[in-house]
Amino acid sequence: MTSEQTPAPEETAGPRPRRLTYAAALAALEGLALVVGGVWMLVEGLAGDPDDRQTAVTGGITLVVLALLPLLAARGLLARRGWSRGPAVITQILALPVAYNLLQADSVAIPAGIALAVVAVAALVLLVNPATTQALGIKGPGRAQDGER
Repeated sequence: MTSEQTPAPEETAGPRPRRLTYAAALAALEGLALVVGGVWMLVEGLAGDPDDRQTAVTGGITLVVLALLPLLAARGLLARRGWSRGPAVITQILALPVAYNLLQADSVAIPAGIALAVVAVAALVLLVNPATTQALGIKGPGRAQDGER
């Protein structure tokens, strides 16, 4: 293996589309929110007085680990890696039921649910956009590996 990088394929050459940058930013934002929530739960579970310390710690660790998915996807999107769209789309699909549950609450969680729903839908729209797909070098349905049919 050489240390030289292979040139970008024809589809991914050129500047990164803004849609791709925005999608990466939204995925990173979701990942950072998960990290913040997880750290908060960990601190509360370890230093505070939770109802169930083990559940709080486990939940905090789970959120921090789950944050890796959108953070890695965001990094891949910025680097224009085709594999990164899958985890980014999965993150958005998983965020929609969470947003729905937050909207069903009778508390301050409602604005969080609205924000999460808006971010998830916006990111999905950006991720399935043809310009984003082309910039990532993803072949659409009905296209052969070496060109269009």
